[in-house]
Amino acid sequence: MTKRNTGVRGTRAVLGSVAVLALCAGAAQAEMVFTPGEGGFNWDSLDAFGASHDLSGQTLSIFGPWRGDDQQLVETVLAYFEEATGATVSYASSETYEQQIVIDTEAGSPPNIAILPQPGLIADLVKKGYVTPLGNETADWLRENYAAGESWVSLGSFEGKDGTQLYAFPYKIDVKSLVFYVPENFEDAGYEVPTTMEELKALTEQIAEEGETPWCIGLGSGGATGWPATDWVEDMMLRVQPPEVYDQWVTNEIPFNDPKVIEAIDEFGWFAKNDAFVNGGAGAVATTDFRESPAGLFASPPQCYMHHQASFIPTFFPDGTEMGVDADFFYMPAYEGKDLGQPVLGAGTLAFITKDSDAARAFIEFLQTPIAHEIWMAQSGFLTPYKEANAELYGSAPLKKMGEILLDATTFRFDASDLMPGAVGAGSFWTGMVDYVGGKSAEDVATAIQKSWDANK
Repeated sequence: MTKRNTGVRGTRAVLGSVAVLALCAGAAQAEMVFTPGEGGFNWDSLDAFGASHDLSGQTLSIFGPWRGDDQQLVETVLAYFEEATGATVSYASSETYEQQIVIDTEAGSPPNIAILPQPGLIADLVKKGYVTPLGNETADWLRENYAAGESWVSLGSFEGKDGTQLYAFPYKIDVKSLVFYVPENFEDAGYEVPTTMEELKALTEQIAEEGETPWCIGLGSGGATGWPATDWVEDMMLRVQPPEVYDQWVTNEIPFNDPKVIEAIDEFGWFAKNDAFVNGGAGAVATTDFRESPAGLFASPPQCYMHHQASFIPTFFPDGTEMGVDADFFYMPAYEGKDLGQPVLGAGTLAFITKDSDAARAFIEFLQTPIAHEIWMAQSGFLTPYKEANAELYGSAPLKKMGEILLDATTFRFDASDLMPGAVGAGSFWTGMVDYVGGKSAEDVATAIQKSWDANK
């Protein structure tokens, strides 16, 4: 595509729907789904970016985790990068993308840009010298422009040959600190949405005292049984300890059986190990499939009133459920009395340079424009902590509400189990939580998890 001197606003007519794209590697073929100059988009940011980046004749290869609908969506964003710069972009993915990026980098044939949801894997690539630092200016930009900016700089910074630097740019975030409920049930019972952890616990006790069941909790997930409890513990860790302790826990700077970690596990236990608080009793927690556990919210009469889970869980709600009407969510609140701000647990993807070029550098700069966020957020499945992106453009009210949670965050931390060694985060931590809800003490479970960590060092 040839760069035009008239700028992005003078581009050809555009389609109003997403083009159907092949899943294989190839140049981004999506048309621009929103007409430049129309709507509430920050088109000036795209004009300015295009005016300072002429990449005519250059190519940019991107390898990432997005396939299917997500691939179609990211390619709609890439269409604007192509139009602004004149570069030709090819995007590719694979079902085994984690293994493929390691193979490609070690073979000396990496893409210009790689995008991964696993910071631990990025850290390994950095240690091997396969990733290019993004520089202090990019780190300063994140601090200034992302809500809880220092958290994002920390997330994308890794230890390389020249010390700790920013290597990865966070883009497309998921929120886990959510509690789902049915507004009609709350209204019928006279319950108010809690805004502090103290209020959430008081509501939990009130519902139980009235003979109802406050929570649905399910840890079942086949070979991954136990993982939903790790999200609970991670959320509670951020609510009883400062973020520095969370970081020490993730790296095993403090042992898994440190009293601070045990406190967080027992905070989860306060909810999950009380027969009166959980649908089916505490004994049903480990055996209830996480996909089926929200069903109690929609039973008549309700089998539970609240369900803690990440932003994806509405996928498993009954067909026809309208978010914001038939079901809704609120932020998993922090303790008012602990002065730890508004921490948010989540996950997401990070972009980094594995084959340096002018186009690769330009792409990282493109991610610093509001338009690179707004194009995707105006469609579906995208959240951003970028303060300058127009939140009114979110494609749905629930997405906007989740986006507001990100913007209100004073601290963001990535899912701890995903940052831990696989044998722990996707192994002993999962099984330990099953043992915990099954009756073992937090101390015994945490000690067993620490032993597994020691054995894998």
